[in-house]
Amino acid sequence: MVGVVSKPDTRGKLEILSADAQYDLACACSCSKDEHRQRGGDGKWIYPVTLPNGGKSILFKTLISNVCTNDCRYCPLREDMDVRRCSLRPEETAKIFLDYYRQRKVFGLFLSSGVLGSADATMDRLNAVARLLRKKYGFRGYIHLKIIPGASDAAIEEAVSLASTVSLNIETPGEANLAKLSEKKKYIQDIIEPIKLISSLTTRGMKYEKVKQTTQFIVGAAGESDTEIVKYMFGLYDRLRMHRVYFSAYQKGLGDESIAGEQVPLERPADVFVREHRLYQVDFLLRKYGFAESDIVFEDNGNLSLTVDPKEAWALRHPEFFPVDVNRAAKFSLLRVPGLGPVTVRRILERRKQTCLRRIEDVGKVGARLIRAGKYVAF
Repeated sequence: MVGVVSKPDTRGKLEILSADAQYDLACACSCSKDEHRQRGGDGKWIYPVTLPNGGKSILFKTLISNVCTNDCRYCPLREDMDVRRCSLRPEETAKIFLDYYRQRKVFGLFLSSGVLGSADATMDRLNAVARLLRKKYGFRGYIHLKIIPGASDAAIEEAVSLASTVSLNIETPGEANLAKLSEKKKYIQDIIEPIKLISSLTTRGMKYEKVKQTTQFIVGAAGESDTEIVKYMFGLYDRLRMHRVYFSAYQKGLGDESIAGEQVPLERPADVFVREHRLYQVDFLLRKYGFAESDIVFEDNGNLSLTVDPKEAWALRHPEFFPVDVNRAAKFSLLRVPGLGPVTVRRILERRKQTCLRRIEDVGKVGARLIRAGKYVAF
């Protein structure tokens, strides 16, 4: 997501910082193939995002600095890593983004940063970019600002007042797990309390109710179980009205390899990416299918199955629920059928108003998903 900019030194910094921004997924990546991060034609990461009207566009995504005083063991940018360090000035960042925006290459900005000095000093830089865009240049479009752990309430509220979306990464479920990753961050004080503050500022009826909040788990970095992650995920949605939860598989070699070697109980390195995918599937079940935390089935080791998706795992655990009568079942019951998603269920509900569905072909074009659904339905 880089292009021609006027100053070679600025372009060089942007190439470094936009590449380093790929590790934060709290604005892109999902179960939908159209929303996964991709390599652009120039080899840089691009971040397709689904727009409210159903279309797709791309975010301008960069760090304002990759200098960081934190010690997160999974992070390739932490304080003691040997990487090229650089920073963009707020005015410089705003102008670069506007260049892309005016060329219609991007629709909005996602801005994050390493911790440059202190949390509030970093937030001041992030907020300064948004202030310039909103107040000096009159930009009214999409801005996603990263909240730095440990930032003051005042800095957080200013970010919320300027942004369309804000995110503070929860990173891992629980204080004990975070202690394995960082000696500097305080789980309750630096992460949980700020997330609660954002929730209170953006709840329905409040001044900033239109601002969305997202977060991200680093999957596998602390040896946590999927059971722990799902428990926290459900709480974020149920009690704190989180808009989206994202997951980033910890990749051995990016940060401290000893974490993966000592902590993650997986036989194959690639399994952590399957875990990430399964967690996204659970996320969809909680947000789109009416599932509750208690409906999610785990293996004896506390993780989701690597071979069976979470919806089918529930179906196999509850044979008494099936078969589901396609012509009579409520929407809730149809959504429990493996292979049937919200779009297909909506189609079933519409078609059966007009006629009696007699076979799986009456539901839609038969592919792998409908063949699987056919095992769990009756006509």
